[in-house]
Amino acid sequence: MFLLRLIIPDRPGSLGTVATALGEVNADIHAIEIVEHRRENGTAVDDIVVDLPPGVLPDRLVSACNGVPGVEVIWFSRYGAGGGLHMDLEAVEQMTSAPADAIDILVEQSPAVLHADWAALLDGTGSEVKVALETSATPEFGDVAEAWLPLNKATTLAAPDQHKGLAESVLVAAPLESGRRILVIGRRGGPEFLGSEVARLSYLASLAVTIRATS
Repeated sequence: MFLLRLIIPDRPGSLGTVATALGEVNADIHAIEIVEHRRENGTAVDDIVVDLPPGVLPDRLVSACNGVPGVEVIWFSRYGAGGGLHMDLEAVEQMTSAPADAIDILVEQSPAVLHADWAALLDGTGSEVKVALETSATPEFGDVAEAWLPLNKATTLAAPDQHKGLAESVLVAAPLESGRRILVIGRRGGPEFLGSEVARLSYLASLAVTIRATS
């Protein structure tokens, strides 16, 4: 499957026009998510997860979208699993069904929720920052994590240019329970985390802490 992040005109029919263009190259649309409305210029940012039949070149997806007036492809990559806002609801359902494990569940579900590659819970409450929990493909952090703590609110993080595992990643983080326990999420190569995605992470992180407190 493939993930397309598009800027499209924020008006009725725009998504339908894009869907029609993708259908003309035999793309099978699995999910569409409106990531952000940009009211200042009348556009929206949408994520579309699609699949292609054998023999169809992925470049045709980009060409199809770029052929729609007012549409711009700002990110295109292979994508291993579906995600989107419905994943937010699924994560919340799992957390409420097992309150004591709410934070662990959020860490595990975060990559799918935010179309990311990995997530890690960093614990800096002791003498050094440790990785308390991580998903597969999480890189080594080394000493770089020290600079991220304490963290008072959800925000994007600057990836160090010379760090082998993080140099080409975009990062977002949110505090959990205290500013020295944080959830860090990464995408290799992009796209950048938008303000709406940071807000979603902040909400889910706060909810996870609240749900855990009820256990």
